[in-house]
Amino acid sequence: MRHCFPTMPALWRVMLLWICVCVWFPAQARGALVVSRRNALSQETEEAMGPRLMKKRSTSSVEMVEVFSVKVDCTVMSRFAHTVMTSRALNKANSSQEIFFEVDLPKTAFIVNFSMEIDGEVYVGEVKEKEKAKKQYEKAVSSGQTAGLVKASGRTMEKFSVSVNIAAKSSVAFILTYEELLQRKLGQYEILTRVKPKQPVQEFQIVTNIYEPQGIAFVEATATFLTNELLPLVEKTVTDTKAHISFSPTLEQQRKCPGCEGTIIDGDFIIKYDVKRKEGLGELQIVNGYFVHFFAPSDLPRVPKNVAFVIDRSGSMSGTKMAQTRDALAAILKDLHEEDHFALILFDNEITTWKDSLTKATKGNVTEAIAYIRKLRDNGATNINDAVLRAVSMLERERRDKNLPERSADMIILLTDGMPNNGESNLKKIQENVGSAIGGKMTLFSLGFGNDVDYSFLDVMSRQNKGVARRIFVGSDAAVQLQGFYEEVASPLLLEVDLRYPDQAVGFLTKNHYSQLFNGSEIVVAGRLTDSDMDNFLVEVFAQGPKEDFQVQGKASVVNLDVIYPDQEYIFGDFSERLWAYLTIQQLLENRDIGTQQEKDNATAKVLDLSLRYNFVTPLTSMVVTKPETEDGPVGPLIADKLTEDQRQKAERTSGSGSGGSSAASSYSSSSRGGSSHSSSSLRSSSRGSSSRGGSSRGGSSLRSSSRSGSSRSSSSRSSSSRISSSRGGSSRGFSSRSQSDVDGDPHFMIELPDRDDALCFNINDKPGTIFNLVRDPKSGFVVNGQIIGKKKVVQDGNINTYFGRFGIIHQKLGLRLEVSTQDIIVFYEGKQIKLLWSDTASIKDTNMDFRLTKNCELTVTLRHSVRFMVIRHTKVWKRRHDQQDYLGFYTLDSHHLSASVHGLLGQFYHGVGFEVTDLRPGEVQEKLDATMYVKGQILNVTRHWQKDFSRDVKNGESVPCWFFNNDGAGLVDGRASDYIVSGLFKATF
Repeated sequence: MRHCFPTMPALWRVMLLWICVCVWFPAQARGALVVSRRNALSQETEEAMGPRLMKKRSTSSVEMVEVFSVKVDCTVMSRFAHTVMTSRALNKANSSQEIFFEVDLPKTAFIVNFSMEIDGEVYVGEVKEKEKAKKQYEKAVSSGQTAGLVKASGRTMEKFSVSVNIAAKSSVAFILTYEELLQRKLGQYEILTRVKPKQPVQEFQIVTNIYEPQGIAFVEATATFLTNELLPLVEKTVTDTKAHISFSPTLEQQRKCPGCEGTIIDGDFIIKYDVKRKEGLGELQIVNGYFVHFFAPSDLPRVPKNVAFVIDRSGSMSGTKMAQTRDALAAILKDLHEEDHFALILFDNEITTWKDSLTKATKGNVTEAIAYIRKLRDNGATNINDAVLRAVSMLERERRDKNLPERSADMIILLTDGMPNNGESNLKKIQENVGSAIGGKMTLFSLGFGNDVDYSFLDVMSRQNKGVARRIFVGSDAAVQLQGFYEEVASPLLLEVDLRYPDQAVGFLTKNHYSQLFNGSEIVVAGRLTDSDMDNFLVEVFAQGPKEDFQVQGKASVVNLDVIYPDQEYIFGDFSERLWAYLTIQQLLENRDIGTQQEKDNATAKVLDLSLRYNFVTPLTSMVVTKPETEDGPVGPLIADKLTEDQRQKAERTSGSGSGGSSAASSYSSSSRGGSSHSSSSLRSSSRGSSSRGGSSRGGSSLRSSSRSGSSRSSSSRSSSSRISSSRGGSSRGFSSRSQSDVDGDPHFMIELPDRDDALCFNINDKPGTIFNLVRDPKSGFVVNGQIIGKKKVVQDGNINTYFGRFGIIHQKLGLRLEVSTQDIIVFYEGKQIKLLWSDTASIKDTNMDFRLTKNCELTVTLRHSVRFMVIRHTKVWKRRHDQQDYLGFYTLDSHHLSASVHGLLGQFYHGVGFEVTDLRPGEVQEKLDATMYVKGQILNVTRHWQKDFSRDVKNGESVPCWFFNNDGAGLVDGRASDYIVSGLFKATF
């Protein structure tokens, strides 16, 4: 097979042989709202009836439950966010229904309260010590009940889900409250709320109030589902110290179209902001006997850094991982400042260095290093111990020989994907060796690539040496993850930052010494006051700058919130105390694996005490939710736990997912980046025969339609975007899952859901020459049609393998028509015709259009305020028959400007699809799993397929899973496949 892979950025690389729609949301996104029902039949009765009867009942199940109110209320006071998510639903049926409530919340947040109100009766969750709650949990499990309420949901989220049986004509209110301290990353705080009501809601409201006595520098508010009609409904009022953001569309404004049942509210509501900053001491607030100190002075010069990159090149890094590592390192090296120094240390069972010493990051040296990295290949075993020790000795020697700036930061960045199996392999011994060698003189950052690595080993080793560890999830955006981590640590501003307060005036101080302050971040210190005399409360900050020591001191002043916010009655006035408790718990949890056994025991005891006192659900506590009695009698309690990173990783290993989308409580679930607060609520009901509680994933879904004969990949970016790749004989890939490719397969469509790390796929079979409508948007007049072609030779059984051979693309409002075939590209624009060959390199830029053609492979078109898409030409060769086939792939890189009315084989999935998977069972075909899926009001049988993705590993490909629908996607695709056949390549029927 011969593929054409240009040196496009990893961010946009897509699988070349599939048809894919990828609606990407920022990695921090959380949240969803869904409704479905369980009929009050016994589970045994329904199982006996079987899937056929379930299918008949399911079509009206959603109609029996009305979600009439969805409210998200977030209050932020001095970076401490308090979020309340409320959903209210009515059971309109004449029989009882089981209704589910789901919320995606950031894994850094602590649940503080959950309650259900049913016909005036309130049921409140209670936080207990985990060991005590465990007995109730085990009792619930032994009685056959599903006891776990919290499961991992993607990379940085947790899904809280609960269900309750509601009597006929009764209503229920679910209320979940959680809190967290917003982290500043890359110069901003971020609050993301994902909402998926799945139907228009009578009362829909998102309200956020931000109170920052320090002063608000900027506030941005947007949503991935906003259309031009909805944009004015985002109300934003900003004063010097307060911001109010709200979004409350009416019932009719939520509809996809007049009279439609579907809702356009399906995705992420995003708020970004920062505060005003002054040089010097920072902001210190004293409220109700507790103080909090925010330190991130502005306009500081950066400190030069000396970084040794220690890169695993063992055999397990082959294929995709190695390619992504090369891409990421090349980009990182380009970002080095000329005053920085760097080293490249590669390891398998042997240690190899690019040069024997650190090198100044001049343009010439960086170019030479990138050329060296491009030749990086996998080989051998994994000797982490000797590789890190080589980096330490190199930095020590350079320091000793005075080859590095005196005032500069020494750091090691280790990237590995596996367990040490060469040289020293005892994990504890490696930690001891590294800690002894570093001796507090430098910082170690560790990046664990995939699920084979022991993350806790890297985490402890990094924290022992003033650094942190980060998981890098296997996925098309792995290179972006690597670069994103580097951005956070790329610009140190101060070293050895020491924040001092009067010993006699404060107690129970949180961490007040930091090895570095990085550009765009913030140091937060909190404590309890023991002296009410503020006249002597002197604060001092000492640190090392790039040229001289940084030293500032000043007296603290009491913040009078009544003066700053005279019209605000009470902004959860104990926020400073709760912020202190939250920060203390987080820091104790981070370090309870470090130190002597007595220190570990003391840290555990303090965490437990604070968690119970402040009603936080942490790894040491659980929330016990007592459900109301049913007709069958009392129901056992459910347990909400806080997952550790080890639990999340083990769940991913069990489910076979390496991209962070697995669930610790079930095999299928939903993803983020730090520096933000994200949430989502989901409410649904389903028939009792369904055992899955996995929520639907509409707004955060990435949709992919693709073909079985090859592959291409598109990865995520920071801005919200929608991507679709379409390609017969190819495949495409979105943010967090993989695509399938079979070298002799038919056209294949895939819908990818990155927040659940899952995908749905189906075939469309027809004769060569047939033209399908892929996308049509009546508001913009954007249309994509694709014509299929057959393999040049037909096999003896008469089956024809087909691919996309031509695309007709029009945009009526912009007056654009584009015809793309495997031979040439013809552009009709503003009365002019331009013909190009794939061998050409061309660029056309206009006010409304940006057109770029890369020789032999890639055409990228950006249409202003509309859409951005890519077409790629592929060539496939069957070696035994010397038979060659050229075909095309189509990829939408950004479609969020398209209207809610967009449709077509691909367009109908632009705004997501909700589904539930249950009844996993051995399939008719050996080694293939069958399951029952609830999707679009129907219950269907699906099969787990393993398919090949050649986007990164052209030689061997990468096996990836999806749920396959038979019969041309019947039940998943609206109508029949034949409904999408059009008579001409440029036929536009609206």
